[in-house]
Amino acid sequence: MSFGFILRRLGGAIPLLLGISLILFTIIHLAPGGPLDMYTDNPAVSQEALDQIARAYGLDQPVPVQYFLWLKAMVVGDWGYSIRTGRPVLTEIALRLGPTLQLGGLALLVSLCVAIPLGVLSASRRGSALDNGLTLASFTGISVPVFWLALLLQLLFSVQLGWLPSAGYQSIGDGSFLDRLSHIVMPAAVLSLATIASWSRFIRSGMVDVLNQDYVRTAYAKGRGEPGVLLFHALRNAMIPAVTVIAVDFGTVISGAVITETVFAWPGIGRLFMESMDGRDYPMLMGLMMMGSVGIILANIVADLAYAALDPRIRYG
Repeated sequence: MSFGFILRRLGGAIPLLLGISLILFTIIHLAPGGPLDMYTDNPAVSQEALDQIARAYGLDQPVPVQYFLWLKAMVVGDWGYSIRTGRPVLTEIALRLGPTLQLGGLALLVSLCVAIPLGVLSASRRGSALDNGLTLASFTGISVPVFWLALLLQLLFSVQLGWLPSAGYQSIGDGSFLDRLSHIVMPAAVLSLATIASWSRFIRSGMVDVLNQDYVRTAYAKGRGEPGVLLFHALRNAMIPAVTVIAVDFGTVISGAVITETVFAWPGIGRLFMESMDGRDYPMLMGLMMMGSVGIILANIVADLAYAALDPRIRYG
């Protein structure tokens, strides 16, 4: 793997991010409403105060001017200030990033540990009742709405059984490891379900293709056992088509699971995004969406690196 390839990919990401930022900035400003709407219905806020707030955040300027002022500040690391809280955007994101990394990291780890065995098992028993059952379970997991599953788990494990807390990051006055673990179980389960279902299908598809290859049949003919053939001959090549999906899902989940964090009142990036949407917090929305875009681009670069690691025939000059 050439270091020059990585530099070229990173360089190619710059115009892509510029285009993304322009589209996002335009869409946000074309949406109905604005960040000053929360003040207009308050009789205690005068028109002079509204004009002062608009000037402070540059909202009195034409949209093209606002974009170039935002881009100029963004390049030098000044992501602006949240209109909703008045604090720096980077500070707000940094405070919410830790919980999101904990939730997303656990969900992705669980997804990998479950999806790979399920995909391999389903492919190795192709056409059997087990394969059909896993296929049905996968399609069900992909189809179930996230918010519905979250509410169902809250009703079952919190309201009826009382085993787990219904929402939040930790209990007031506690914050121990076990307390935080009990809070993260349900949101991590919800976040990982669709991912497990999707990944297991991609892995199964790759395994089915690989198991029909000559080198796999040769391995069986040499007397190698099924576990060895599946794990050391088939799985590595079967993972190549699934790498892109897994890498993009990594970037998406870490960038913030909006619905899951909102339902479970998890103080992460996803919930911050919803709060910023409600308040039309332009600087915060741009910061969050650009961070998500960077995460997805980096995930795709990691996917290319994974291709070369899994298949020695792939080389990037």
